[in-house]
Amino acid sequence: MMTKHSIATALAIATLALLAACAGAPDARDAPATPTPAPAADPLAAYPPLPAAPLPGASPAARQFATSLGRGVNFGNMLDAPTEGAWDLRVDDRYVALVGDASGTGGWGNAERVRSVRLPVRWSNHAGVDAQAAIDPVFMARVDDVVQRLLARGVPVVLDMHHYRQLDGDTLDAGEKPVADAVVEQRFLSMWRQIAEHFRDAPAGLAFELYNEPHGRLTDHWNELASRGVRVVRQSNPHRVVVVGPTQWNSARGLGVFVMPPDADLVLTVHHYDPFAFTHQGAPWIKPEMPKGVSWGSAQQLADVRGPLDIAQQWGKTHGYPVFVGEFGAFDTVATADRVKYTRTIRDEMESRGMTWTYWELAGGFGFYDPVAGAVRNDGLADALFGP
Repeated sequence: MMTKHSIATALAIATLALLAACAGAPDARDAPATPTPAPAADPLAAYPPLPAAPLPGASPAARQFATSLGRGVNFGNMLDAPTEGAWDLRVDDRYVALVGDASGTGGWGNAERVRSVRLPVRWSNHAGVDAQAAIDPVFMARVDDVVQRLLARGVPVVLDMHHYRQLDGDTLDAGEKPVADAVVEQRFLSMWRQIAEHFRDAPAGLAFELYNEPHGRLTDHWNELASRGVRVVRQSNPHRVVVVGPTQWNSARGLGVFVMPPDADLVLTVHHYDPFAFTHQGAPWIKPEMPKGVSWGSAQQLADVRGPLDIAQQWGKTHGYPVFVGEFGAFDTVATADRVKYTRTIRDEMESRGMTWTYWELAGGFGFYDPVAGAVRNDGLADALFGP
């Protein structure tokens, strides 16, 4: 029989055992909770899009600029090569003398003047590889010099960002610097901030074109990125005309999903190479190569030219913006007579719809100028473009 003392001792021992057991097996509810990961920071937070708003339609200044472009040309394969000269062409005095003021047009008459220049530039290969993308000041000075020389000829200039391959998710060209995927779009906006600030005091004859032929990885979010880009430009250029167009390589077919940033000082651009099997027959960069020997003049080919122009014209009327055809042309593998007839046809079709244009391009495989002979080619192409 246990005494009161032994009972008290046993109870004390049991109590201590229970406390020890509890201390050795803590309740899982007392364990610290796993923290919820913080949402990833928006890498583009410093570059917000424009606030949502109804489209205001184009300002008188934007309409006047679009009209002033008239009949123009792209200085292609020059500053848009990985480095100037890498594709055998550099901007030189001969090319500048072809545009604007008729006093230096190499024998061209007034009716054949090139009235404007679209200047494609591969900024991305002349900038730092980090998110800040500091543009090489020597390259910036080179572009500035070309712009100033063209403006001095009395022609409007569309300064374009061209061939930023990683922005579209394309394979890099030889001689092009790769950058980390995480900074690709930040670089795009940072470069535009620098370009806009550099040219903030340029005359109204200079316009900016946000990006050439967006496609690929940009397809799903180009509308948002374009809005961010316009807002970046507006920080230093409140009323500079900006040219912007749809995805699908700026095809009018991309206008069905295109959302113009809500800004008045804008011009819509489209590119038009239809019918592609005609304009790019035998072009060596198209794989598989398309058959040569396609002639010009069928009813279907004419419909292929008119259809996208009708789409673009209707979009412009509906939304209140002028339409500028920034690129079109047929490669030199096309028979000369057919190439000339096509060129005059598409010129007439664009102009009958009130569209201004810049031909692709001056002195390369599409060009009407022979850089070796140093003269306009005598094949009828220049007359089809710029003649009466």
